[in-house]
Amino acid sequence: MDENEQEPLTPQDGQATRPGPVDQPGQTPQPPAPRESTGTNARQTTTSGSPAPALSASSVPVFAPIPDHHDGQEQSRSSLAFTPFEPQTADAPGFDGPLAFPPQSDSAPADAPQADLPGRIADNPAMDDMDRGLARVDPLAVHPRLSSRILCVVFGLLLLAAAAGMWWLGVRTANGQNFDDEVWLRLNTSLPSWLQSLVHLLAVSSTVIAISVVFALVGIVVAAVRKRWWLLGQLVVFAGLCYGSSLLKGVLPRPYLQNINSSASNTAPSGHTLLAAAAVVVLVCAVPRAWRAACAAVGSAYTLLVALSLVAGKWHRPTDVVMSLLIVGGWALLVLACTRTSGMDEIGTRSASASIQIVGSVMITGGIMISLYGAYLVWQIEPGLSLGASWTQSGACAATTMLVCGVSMLVFGLVLAMRQLTASPLTKLGLVGAPPAPPSK
Repeated sequence: MDENEQEPLTPQDGQATRPGPVDQPGQTPQPPAPRESTGTNARQTTTSGSPAPALSASSVPVFAPIPDHHDGQEQSRSSLAFTPFEPQTADAPGFDGPLAFPPQSDSAPADAPQADLPGRIADNPAMDDMDRGLARVDPLAVHPRLSSRILCVVFGLLLLAAAAGMWWLGVRTANGQNFDDEVWLRLNTSLPSWLQSLVHLLAVSSTVIAISVVFALVGIVVAAVRKRWWLLGQLVVFAGLCYGSSLLKGVLPRPYLQNINSSASNTAPSGHTLLAAAAVVVLVCAVPRAWRAACAAVGSAYTLLVALSLVAGKWHRPTDVVMSLLIVGGWALLVLACTRTSGMDEIGTRSASASIQIVGSVMITGGIMISLYGAYLVWQIEPGLSLGASWTQSGACAATTMLVCGVSMLVFGLVLAMRQLTASPLTKLGLVGAPPAPPSK
């Protein structure tokens, strides 16, 4: 037989083996070069040609070939694979030493209470009991951020100060009385025809009272069904403040500075405007997050029509209705500064609201711009007011429409934004509803 020719493989002990190359005289035996396996999965042998001893379970090397398969099926030529070293565990064959790595499990024990699992909120039907545990973990569970409450107080005081300033300009100055008198006489004829029909519908006192009472009752029922007991207390205090403000009509003086056509007695603030605006605020604060933006937009339009109808029907002057809107907005924001516990959205249901962000931003921005435009019109006609010039009549009516519309949008836009801010505090940066930051890995 040729020395380079190999002997055929013969099975021995259930294994396929092959002898090494023939030793040459005077030559040191060399280990055989590694070869790829043929059709049958063969083990390498030593230089003597004897079969390799079987490996025990306790002497598995760091990299070991895949064990032989004796099912009679052939495997691919690249059947030798290597597996990385893994620490032995207590159930490994032949292992009786200490564990280097204790067994760990990613899942919680089967008998672990669900409330103790991290990141899980206990499904407790008594929602009031949740406040005790959450208050120790997150103070925002029981009260809004301090910055939110400060903003409510600041904006509320600014609106009340604006109401006082509006009363001073419209009642305590001669040009203010002339402005109110011109609008009181001619606003009804200066409105578009489509708007006059709506204004005349709401010029009836019983209609305004009925619609406003329905809004307020719906808000109270919704708050009671949602078990917002603290919010109900806030709404009761808010209603009392608005009712007390209506009593200012018999207290505030109205000096006689000009010969006017309207009543010489004081008519500020407007009680019907206070009622309509307060009812809408109750509804906006009581409904869930998904309905707040729609209620604020509809309520702002309703209050605008009520205010214009009162002036067009010669029930009130422009100063009266604008002052009432500012008073309602100021009291609402001051009451929202006291929000806590059940006056807020439930833990686990708080989230950002695209509708509130969009509608609130449009109403606040639009309200400021429209109000500034109305103030600009007043400044333009101010020189002719003292003279009683006829060219100031159209400008005064347009300025009144702009001021009432702008103030109504601004007030309810602020109430909408501050309600979301105090009821559903989120991240440190998202004070008005920015989505929470993603969890860190």
